[in-house]
Amino acid sequence: MRNFERKLDAVAADAPETLTIDLGTETGPFHGGASGSLFGLYGDGVPSRVLVEGMYVRTLATKAQDGVQHPGADALEVLPAFVESGGKDVYVYMTDIYRGFPYEWPGATGEERLADFTARIRRQVEQVLALDAHKSHVVYVPFNEPELNMFGTEEWSYDRVSWRDDPRHYFAAWEHTCRLIRGLHPGARIAGPNTSVLHPEVRDFLEFAKAHDVLPDVITWHELSSPAEVRTSVARYRAMERELGIGPLPVNINEYAHNYHLSVPGQMVQWIAAIEESKVDADMAYWNIAGNINDSVVEANKGNGQWWLFNAYGRMTGNTVRVTAPHPNTQYTLQGLATLDREKRQARALLGGTSGAVELVFEGIDPDVLGTVVHVRLEEIPWTGQLGACAQPPRLGDEELPVLDGRATVHLTGLDEMSAYHVILSPGGNGAPLRPPSVGWRRTYEAEDATYTGSGYSKNGPEGSPSAVNQFATSGGYHVGGLRTGSDGVLAFDVEVPQDGTYDVRVQANSHNQADLVREPGPANVFLRVDGEDPRELLLPLGYKWAVWGHTDTRVELIAGRHRITLSAQDPDLGATEGDAVIDKLDLALRDDHVTAPALYEAEYACLGGGARVDYAYRGVSGPGAAVLPKGGTVTFWVHADGDGEATVTVDLLGPGEGRLTVNGEDVGGVARGPVALFLAGGVNKVTITAASDRLVVDRLRVGPSRALLPVTAYPAEAGVLTGAARVTGAHPYATGGKAVDGIGGGPDNALTLTVTAEREGRHALTIRYSNGEQAPATHYNPDPICRHVDIAVDGHAPRRVLFPTTFHFNNFWDLSVPVTLKRGTNTVTFTADELLDFDGVTTNPHGQRSANAPVIDQVTVTPLA
Repeated sequence: MRNFERKLDAVAADAPETLTIDLGTETGPFHGGASGSLFGLYGDGVPSRVLVEGMYVRTLATKAQDGVQHPGADALEVLPAFVESGGKDVYVYMTDIYRGFPYEWPGATGEERLADFTARIRRQVEQVLALDAHKSHVVYVPFNEPELNMFGTEEWSYDRVSWRDDPRHYFAAWEHTCRLIRGLHPGARIAGPNTSVLHPEVRDFLEFAKAHDVLPDVITWHELSSPAEVRTSVARYRAMERELGIGPLPVNINEYAHNYHLSVPGQMVQWIAAIEESKVDADMAYWNIAGNINDSVVEANKGNGQWWLFNAYGRMTGNTVRVTAPHPNTQYTLQGLATLDREKRQARALLGGTSGAVELVFEGIDPDVLGTVVHVRLEEIPWTGQLGACAQPPRLGDEELPVLDGRATVHLTGLDEMSAYHVILSPGGNGAPLRPPSVGWRRTYEAEDATYTGSGYSKNGPEGSPSAVNQFATSGGYHVGGLRTGSDGVLAFDVEVPQDGTYDVRVQANSHNQADLVREPGPANVFLRVDGEDPRELLLPLGYKWAVWGHTDTRVELIAGRHRITLSAQDPDLGATEGDAVIDKLDLALRDDHVTAPALYEAEYACLGGGARVDYAYRGVSGPGAAVLPKGGTVTFWVHADGDGEATVTVDLLGPGEGRLTVNGEDVGGVARGPVALFLAGGVNKVTITAASDRLVVDRLRVGPSRALLPVTAYPAEAGVLTGAARVTGAHPYATGGKAVDGIGGGPDNALTLTVTAEREGRHALTIRYSNGEQAPATHYNPDPICRHVDIAVDGHAPRRVLFPTTFHFNNFWDLSVPVTLKRGTNTVTFTADELLDFDGVTTNPHGQRSANAPVIDQVTVTPLA
């Protein structure tokens, strides 16, 4: 790790900046409040419960049940799954019962509009009261950004007078609404004022609310500015409280960060640091689509770099400690946060926001906690785009350092300002091997620096920047267009590699699903060659807007030296591009031996429960320590899989002991001493070991490739029995064999039934290859894709409802795995769908935001879970 260089660049000539972490000055219990989300959950399963739990989403702000503001994210539909995935509170935007922004509340006068809203508030509270469980997790948000809509100056306001100038009508409405909610729901929690910023007039609001006994239970406002404003605003609000003699009340900054920040670990870690230091809750802003936790989630179950950042943040424990940045409280500079867990004997830090070299100084090290030699683990959490899946953060290396006068310094070089970095300190000196980096040689090549020949070229940008935070982050700030239908363009990257070997090629790219040349064919296809040879077709990722980045990956064999890698719109052997794409960059990485080895997950860094503890006394273990589990104790790993299917999983144990293994909540048997074949879902998997004996010592988890031990059978959808309007279609060329089944849904008569075979009774994964391009008309900047659903019934039993997120086009196919129980021999699996009703079980959505149709189904693959 010492002198690590991400791209093998020369060490920066400038002196490194210093980030100081004082482990001797604790600043309070770790809070974890930055992991909130606005409109982040569409419904149960989108995103998966594993992703919600593993991102440690603490608070969720979402629309009123049956609101027509956007598809999905209905408060009472997401509430149970959110709470059962570890969530704390659901903040209900009661105004989102209406369409539009400003909210289109009906009525000719302010009084009529308020009367209509009051009736809708009453109905929303009555719906909450009808819940059997979880209603204690509801927080009502009666008004949202009142100065910009209901009590502002525009057409849809109460009287076109801003409450900041004349607050009488807003204050009266606030008092009336609070008394109504609390009268209907004794003990209800109410949040407000939910202003677009912390206006000075919020003090007047608080003074009125105190005088009339209608103070909010949680204070909310939005910080769509910078992390520097978070610390400043929280301090200013706390001063208001002290002056007025109220509180301190909980704070939820329920919209924060911009497009330029979201998905970028090096940007988001700066927000996290400010929010955690302020000990408040905060929800990431909703600029794009619902159900992907604000550009953290890919498909239903894959995390991008931002997801892994919040996973690392949520796994912090103990107390936060003082962190001194070189430019305190300044956005777009090196910032960080850190914790010390004395019981676990670990210190953790997250940092980012700068390129080049950094001196990371730990001081105030207590030798009784961390010893006189510390073991240092460094991981990089990279930016992989909004729609680019990311594997577990790569290990950049291990190091052991002496502690001198309570200090140890970690020298970092070659940092990338778009990445965040995770550092773990623990006691060293036990002979643990210093693991080499899990990443090999890497280089990034910007598309705008590549050579373009042929027609159609465009250099696009600059995109997002500190002065254009509403636009999306883009590597180098620019991207290249031209590879489209009718073009003869060629984009050539001249690369040089250090040795013979296999190299991963990652093309970061995008096609806007609503663009003229994309709307018909779907994902754009381009053609890659190396030095004019070895042609292959690549399908580039689709997105909901331009400059929303995903990636397409392939591998090439290269000999040491210079090469030219081309992306072309035409290939003499393979055909021509259909669609329209923009290219951001090309990443090249060597796959050497230690990269292709099984992924390692150390137990001492994992999540412990049930009395499990870390012991550093074992010599020669994989890392600096091991997890010691009493009976009922647990150790949980968040494990990445590239795709749905078999993996080889090995639990390395020390000494005797027994345990049970669960994957994504499914019991897959006792812990074996040796490799076992398990089904892992593509993306993130929750793997938990529970001790069944009085003592079980876990060293690590290893996850390797399939050994083809689990029987896998694929069933084309067109081979099933179709009823009603369900039909085989050849309209989707990227379906397997060019055929798929459409028309399922609109009632149970329009169905697909497959007959599948299981070698033995038990739990199996149905991996459904599907497409879903349905999208509702939007009212403003948010695209409104719709999740379709399927009711899946096995052998005539009660169906299970499964949501399928958008694939952005009906000719773009993804996989989604569903666990089911099959009996030995033949089983029937039936797929149906119908339009989902509103909460009352009678009415339906008037804007087409609840689809009656199942997705297009290509094929279904059956695999035992273990």
